[in-house]
Amino acid sequence: MKYLIAGLGNIGTEYQGTRHNIGFTVLDAFAKASNIVFSTQRYGDVATLRVKNAQLVLLKPSTYMNLSGEAVRYWHIKENIPLENILVVVDDIALPFGTIRLRAKGADGGHNGLTSIINLLQTQAFARLRFGIGNDFPPGAQVDYVLGYPTPDELAILPERVNVAIEAIKAFCLSGINFAMTNYNNK
Repeated sequence: MKYLIAGLGNIGTEYQGTRHNIGFTVLDAFAKASNIVFSTQRYGDVATLRVKNAQLVLLKPSTYMNLSGEAVRYWHIKENIPLENILVVVDDIALPFGTIRLRAKGADGGHNGLTSIINLLQTQAFARLRFGIGNDFPPGAQVDYVLGYPTPDELAILPERVNVAIEAIKAFCLSGINFAMTNYNNK
């Protein structure tokens, strides 16, 4: 079975390591732990690996967050990956920092990257791994917070939480979304 794992973020050094780029952070850690490297291809950086009997295509879109659907749709079609085998890794301000939530489908929750993917795939029926980035910001400061960097306390727990996200991705590919949700939501 083949899976498309799309980690959302914005390209450019000014966004590297920001809360909004947590999808890139998770996939970079996954690639490093798997001794694979990304190559720049159409609509993004791509790496492939095998986890047991699953072939994973890791995608970091180069289309910027608000146009993530272009990259996801392209690789979904190019690699002939069924919708049920797509997992999008995305930041979520509604969850405390480091919290992992998997869902089989759903609305965009106000996330522009998910909005783009839903619009271009013409469905909400794809899995997503929501990685909490918290919401400790004053009124009107959401953009600065999301595009800002984690605090020292958040950075201290980030590696462990990223590893949990990687294990959740593997569980999704090897055992399905229901198993992954049962075993990794709120872990």
